Amino acid sequence: PARTPATAPAIADYVAGYEPLAECTGLEIVWEGTDQYETEINVRLEGGDPPDVIDYPQPGLLASHVDKGFIQPVPENVAQSTINDFIAGWEVYAGVDGTIYGIPGRSSVKSIVWYDPGAFADAGYEIPETLEDLTALSDQIVADGGIPWCIGAESGMATGWVLTDWMEDFFLRTHGGDVYDQWVNHEIPFNDPKVVEVADAVGAFVKNPDYLGGDNLVKAIATTKFQDGGLPILDGNCYMHRQASFYFGSWPDGTNVAPDGDIYFFYLPSPEGEPKSVLGAGDVYSAATDKPESFDVLLYTGSVPYQTHIINARNELSPNLTVDPADIEDPFVAAVYELQLGADVFRFDGSDLMPGSVGAGTIWTEITDWVIGGSTQDFVDNVEASWPAE
Repeated sequence: PARTPATAPAIADYVAGYEPLAECTGLEIVWEGTDQYETEINVRLEGGDPPDVIDYPQPGLLASHVDKGFIQPVPENVAQSTINDFIAGWEVYAGVDGTIYGIPGRSSVKSIVWYDPGAFADAGYEIPETLEDLTALSDQIVADGGIPWCIGAESGMATGWVLTDWMEDFFLRTHGGDVYDQWVNHEIPFNDPKVVEVADAVGAFVKNPDYLGGDNLVKAIATTKFQDGGLPILDGNCYMHRQASFYFGSWPDGTNVAPDGDIYFFYLPSPEGEPKSVLGAGDVYSAATDKPESFDVLLYTGSVPYQTHIINARNELSPNLTVDPADIEDPFVAAVYELQLGADVFRFDGSDLMPGSVGAGTIWTEITDWVIGGSTQDFVDNVEASWPAE
């Protein structure tokens, strides 16, 4: 099971990537996608009905399942692929206490902003090079009578994750990778003054009625499907949408995603003088049964043929260092892959690394309450109060 829309084209693409493995071994791959993943996977594991392989979008949830004894450590050959073939750090996200429990699958870059190149050119706007420039650009758009930003955060049981991405991107830029790690690992409390500072910095964008086009559109963030969040750009109703690279698939068929097309992206910049920080995320595939076939699927999932297939069939990134960039067919995907590999500081989505009850629970609900009118202090205090006892 995976948190993937259970549409026939998506499932067909994922399954098609395994055809060489199926032809070689006789395995049958059955892919189950759901938008209620966080609920359904817990029900199946706790009910004694585990799938053979689980696609985890949250390492924190994987770790909690490891702690409960639901997930199998991988054989040495899978572990070595995880350690050697992927961007540094992924072996940590796929492991618990130094033992590897999975192999990286898909990845995404979250530190990007979508925009309409033609609209920018017509208005005389330049791509911002610093975070300060981004604020200045937003203010200029307001002064010119436009709406800088559009946002949607509704995602079923996972409503709110879009806003946590804003928090993580700004935390990384404001305080750097080391303090970011302390926050994620709860070495500083969730209501630390540094976290309050970051939340208020994010609020200056996402809770700003001038930036969103009115108080009603700020409140509408919580009920606007994340897939629809950026679409007002195409109608000229906003200029920018901060969303991960996988949002490529949400643009309507026929949208030209190119530097001179209908839509393109720029890097969400760091503050002046600070390193190039990139926030990313992705999936770790793990085995909930100790069948040899389960581990064969893991190893093949991490292979260059499968990862290249998913890149080109789904326009989704791979964290595999051995993929040949020349084999990436879409120029947009190739550009984001280059951004992913060229970061000075790279960190995984923080909420996905937190304990599942927080990272896939209270942080989502509390940040949603916050954006529609709650106070910053209540937001951070409530998440801190929900953190599991050490």
